[in-house]
Amino acid sequence: MENEKINIIIVDDHPIVIEGLRMMLNSQPFFNISGSFTSGAETINFIQSEIVDIILLDITLPDANGTELCREIKKISPNTSVIMFSNRSERSIIMQSIQNGASGYLLKNTSINELVICIKGALSGDIVFCNETKQIISSPSQHDLPMPRLTKREKQILQMVAQGKTSNVIAEELFLSPLTVDTHRKNLLQKFQAKNSTELINLAVQQQLIEK
Repeated sequence: MENEKINIIIVDDHPIVIEGLRMMLNSQPFFNISGSFTSGAETINFIQSEIVDIILLDITLPDANGTELCREIKKISPNTSVIMFSNRSERSIIMQSIQNGASGYLLKNTSINELVICIKGALSGDIVFCNETKQIISSPSQHDLPMPRLTKREKQILQMVAQGKTSNVIAEELFLSPLTVDTHRKNLLQKFQAKNSTELINLAVQQQLIEK
C-alpha cells in the first residue's frame, strides 16, 4: 500500500475519544480517517459502500456488542482489518474478539506509537496486541473471572432476562413473586460482577451460557 493512504474508520460511543484518535492518527502521513461513528448501524451502512482498510472498534456501543459487530463486519468486508479498541480487559472478551475475526485488541491507554505499529502489523496480516493485552493473555488467572455457578432457576431467569422480559412478566410466567425474581436478578448481577442487565447478558453470551 506504498504511497497510498490507509483508510481508517473509528467506531466509539464517546465523541471525545473519536476526536482524540482522529487528531493523533491524522498526524501520520499515510493515514486517512475516512469516517467516525458512534453506532453499529452507521458502521455497517458505511462499509457496504466504502472501502475501509482498518476499523478501530469499541466493545460497548449503544446498539451493538463490538465482538458481535466485528463478526458482521468481516462477513460484509472480509478484507477489512478490525482492531478492537476498548477499556474492557477481560481475557474472555479479548479471545472472543479474535475468534470473531478481529485482527487485534488494544486497550485505550495504548500509546500513539504502539497504535501506529499495531495498525501497520494488522495490515500485514498479523494479529496485534498492545503490551498490556499480551500480559492479560499470558496470565489468564489474574484477569479472568471464573464461570459463575448458577442454579437451575437462575439459568431460567437469565435466559428470560436476555429475551427482554421484565421482572413482572417473569414472575407471572414462573409463578413467582416479583420480589423473588428481583432477588434472583440481583444475585445474577453479583455473580457475574455486572453493573446492569446489558452487561450481564453480554457476559453470559461470552461464556456461552445463553444465546443472544
